[in-house]
Amino acid sequence: MLKIFEPSNVLYVCTCGAERPITKIYFCRHCSSLRCGECVSHEVDSHYCQNCLEYMPSPEARLKKNKCSNCFDCPSCMHTLSTRATSIQIPNPEDASKTMPKKVYYLVCGFCRWTSRDVGIADQATASGGWQEAENPHSKRISQLMEYYRLLAQKEKLERERKKINQRYSYLHISDKYGMSATVVRKLAGLPPTLSKGEPEASEQLTLPEATSDVEPLPESYLTQPLNLSSVTTLKQRLFQPQFQPVYTSELYPQNKYMHIKRSQRCKVCEHNLSKPEYNPSSIKFKIQLAAFYHIPELRIKNVSKLYLQKTCLVEMVLINPTPHLAHITFEPVENPSDDLSSVKLPPGELILAPRDDTAEFDDVNDNQNFKDDPNIVTFRKANKLGFMFSLVPSTKDVVVSFKMKHDFINMVVTLPGEQPREPQVVWLTHTLKIRLGTVVGEV
Repeated sequence: MLKIFEPSNVLYVCTCGAERPITKIYFCRHCSSLRCGECVSHEVDSHYCQNCLEYMPSPEARLKKNKCSNCFDCPSCMHTLSTRATSIQIPNPEDASKTMPKKVYYLVCGFCRWTSRDVGIADQATASGGWQEAENPHSKRISQLMEYYRLLAQKEKLERERKKINQRYSYLHISDKYGMSATVVRKLAGLPPTLSKGEPEASEQLTLPEATSDVEPLPESYLTQPLNLSSVTTLKQRLFQPQFQPVYTSELYPQNKYMHIKRSQRCKVCEHNLSKPEYNPSSIKFKIQLAAFYHIPELRIKNVSKLYLQKTCLVEMVLINPTPHLAHITFEPVENPSDDLSSVKLPPGELILAPRDDTAEFDDVNDNQNFKDDPNIVTFRKANKLGFMFSLVPSTKDVVVSFKMKHDFINMVVTLPGEQPREPQVVWLTHTLKIRLGTVVGEV
């Protein structure tokens, strides 16, 4: 049953030709077209920590290197570390002969039992905010490279701007009228943005690395002492800290947890939002959610008879209407089918689906009383669901069928306050579907 209802067996063809299940595709109500993940542009709305749910603006997240300053990951098993409190005895400042308890905190992993005391990190007096991050030994070199290439990009940008300026126009009247800054005036004049003479140069000359054949010899402990595998880090643990890449477990330090993002998807054609979540990190709701399974009829596989090569077989499918309106659906064959597709005999006529009603499953009223269904095609009807049969003739070992589904879509036009309400627009949409039904019985 799990394989029958698995959504990856029923694929919807996007406008770009990609095949996706209905759970991984969007519907643009402005273009009236399907959009997959490659047909939308992704925008970062907010940064947040999945552990403490702290919201962080984008400039602050960029300054903190997209890391949370209060939450840490275990360097041994990569799970979230928790803060544990304990008390230690310290000398009393008033009487040195006596001791007094003091509350301190340290980090501990609840899965592998790793603690910050294992690597010699001192306990902190506060529960959060007092943990120091280990300094990257290559930070100075990285800063030099970033500064060098930043100045190099600035120099190339100035050269491109000077090539574009062929004539020098008078800009003094614009400066007197609008009061432009000195930097903008010098840029219009084709001069450097600063008052320094000459081109901008790097404050420190970049030193290029040189290749060498001299390699430091291995220490004698590699040859004389036995290797204890429990004290050596794994490849996953080393790559978890690429700036340090520790060799021994005694060099593992807790890593700040990376921030997560909430992103919105926008259609690349009309640039309207298809998905936009709320900014609150603890909220799972969406301001805009145009997922396809909210607007497009969903097709599922219910029952497949035994498939025999070059013999007529029956398949029972289920149609689900997610909209609060009646849905009229027809099926059409695809044009120029490929050789790996089996021939299919689709149900003739039109299938009508009832609108979605969340209270219908608690209602005992007969669902067939308002519809005249052909019993040879329609197998059952329940609320907004309908079962139907169609036949096919497998031509290859892997049975795949493809056809077009045509249905009506009622686009509810949103009006602003004070405007006259407009009538809903009825649009007929056609989607290409590809269904994988399994393999034939016996040898091919």
